[in-house]
Order: sequence, then C-alpha cells, then structure tokens
Amino acid sequence: MNSDLNRPLGQNSKRPVSKSDKKTVTRWLVPSAAVVCVLGLASLVTYTSHQGFRRPEPEAPKPQIAEAAPSVKPPTPLRDDKSQPGNIVTAPEGGPKIIVVGDPMKRSQDPRTAHIPEPDMLEQSPQGPLPVIAPDGRRPLDIYARLWSGARGARVAIVIGGLGLSQTGSQQAIQTLPPEVTLAFSPEGNSLLRWMQAARQDGHEILMQIPLEPYDYPRVNPGRNTLTVEASPAAILENLHRAMGRISNYTGVMNYMGARFTAEPAAMTPVIQDIAKRGLLYLDDGTSARSKADSIAAQQGAPFAASDVLIDASQDRGTILKKLDELERIARAKGTAIATGSAFDVTVEAVTSWANEAKARGIEIVPVSALVRDPEKG
Repeated sequence: MNSDLNRPLGQNSKRPVSKSDKKTVTRWLVPSAAVVCVLGLASLVTYTSHQGFRRPEPEAPKPQIAEAAPSVKPPTPLRDDKSQPGNIVTAPEGGPKIIVVGDPMKRSQDPRTAHIPEPDMLEQSPQGPLPVIAPDGRRPLDIYARLWSGARGARVAIVIGGLGLSQTGSQQAIQTLPPEVTLAFSPEGNSLLRWMQAARQDGHEILMQIPLEPYDYPRVNPGRNTLTVEASPAAILENLHRAMGRISNYTGVMNYMGARFTAEPAAMTPVIQDIAKRGLLYLDDGTSARSKADSIAAQQGAPFAASDVLIDASQDRGTILKKLDELERIARAKGTAIATGSAFDVTVEAVTSWANEAKARGIEIVPVSALVRDPEKG
C-alpha cells in the first residue's frame, strides 16, 4: 500500500510530485499573489493620500507674554502745584535727546536729566550762560537741589571744593564720595562741563566757587578774574559772571579765599545782590572772621549759609577725622552744621569713611541747600 499512513514514523522518504499537483499549486498561488498586490497598492495609495502628499499643518502659535517695562520711580517734589501744565526738557544740541514731561513748578529736577540745564533758567551773556529765575518763578536753588528726607534730627552738610583742578582727583571725588556730599567747582579747572555732568548724574548737588581778593593779593592769588575791592561794580560783576558762566546746574556760589573782599560791604553788596536776583544761595566758607557776607545777605534777602568747620587745613587723616567729629558735636548741639574741605585724596578718603559711620550713628548728611537761611521759605 503506498499511502503515507502506512510508512514508518520518522521516515522522510520523498514522494514524487505529479503534474496534477503542480497545476493545483499554480492555480492557488497566482490569484493569491494578485490579491496581495492589489491590497498592498490600495493601502499605499490611501496612506500617501493622507500623509505623503499632504503638507503638514503649521503649529499653533505660542502665546506671547509681554515683559513688563522697567518702572522708574519719580522724584518726590518739594512742592506740588498740580494746576500747572507739564514741561519738556531736552538735551543740549548734539547730545541724546531726553524728554521728561512733568510739573514745571516741581521744586526738584528729574534725576534722569539732572545733568541737563533747564532751558528757561539760563541767560545767554558775553561771559557764558548764567543761571536765572524762570518766568514761572522757579529758582536754580530749588530745581538743582538734591532732595533729602526732611526729617528732624542732627543734620550735617559737607562741601568739598576744588573740583576740576585735578582730573584724577575730580574723578576720585565724584566716584568715591557719598552722593549726599556737595561738590564745589573751581573756575580755574579743566573739563568742567564733563565733571559737572558726572557729578549731577551721580546725585551730587553742586556749587560754583568764586575767586575773591585775599589780604596778600596779588602775592597770594586765587586765580584769573579775581574779584577785587578796587574794581568798579561793573568790573566786579563781569568777573563774577566769568566764573559763573563756566558751568550750570548749581544751586549757588561760595567764596574761594577773599578775606579782604568779603570784609568790604561796598565790594560785596553787588555780588550778593546779583546772586539773590538769580535765585542762588551764597555759602561763606567760614575762614574769615571779618566777612560781612552774612549781614549783607540778610539785607538783600539772599539765601545764605556759613561753614562751621574747615576740615582739612592740615592734610592729615587723623586731624581731618577729628574735625569731622567736631562737626558732629556741633550738629548734635545746634541741630545742624556745615563743613568745607578740598578734594585732596586724604580728605576724600576720610570723609567717605566717616560719612558711612556717621549715618549708622543717626547723623543725616544733607545737601548744603537744605541748611540755608532762605527768606522765601521763611
């Protein structure tokens, strides 16, 4: 019997394939292959119609979060007249234009433009631009003043003069001294406009020094265009304006030397008159007991202050610190005190060190404008 069921298990004897078997296999494979090809092609067409030949849809835009603009805290005005319209301040020609809209009666300058003169507070003269009271009554004394707390307590003002005489010294003083310290500029200095702008941008209130005749003049010479007692009132004012026209943005003037000049009412009176009508203060450095500046300022209604202590007659750090301690004692006794000094390296270092310690002891360092006797403010 030739049936596979009758063959022993495990024997793989090959059975010859007949022609009828081959035809059967062929008839089954050909249609099956065709079906597979048709189905595969249909699937490919379907897929490519949805994916391969279709542009990808763009992603939905992500929501944008706007960054908050940096806030600028406006300065606190010393006086607020809300009924007045705003004003516009622009930079000098050639510089970056800055526009600040605000209250024109505001008794302080915007810190962002503190180095730019108020255009309506300048008088063009042959000696240069001079400070004047604005048509609406604003004074340079008020607009260019540094703000302070207004709190009661022991207050001191420190005025460091001679700015502009030394480039490195001026830079060191402006960068090192606390901004509460008032800086005074010498008309003999160089690059005064540059140093004025740097000082104002750093927050300092500034003064202009005026060379006045000492007793030993001209052997002791304060510098060019010194105001002398023998000059006519017109010549005195011309030299005064030469010094005042060197820079702008100052709250007042102070004497440089001048023991003889300040002792002569006939010479000193036109100076105080001119300063008062321009809305400026006068600071007496306190080095001459014969000075008549106080009484003349009272007669002329000029804002006035006088220094109590000269801190660096001796350029020794220990001596300077003792003078500053004396300044503190006067302030605690009287409520206020004023010191003057020069921009020597040792003075700048000593004042900086002492000021930081004095603040911790409750002493407030204020601009000199805060301690003037001002008839307008009563």
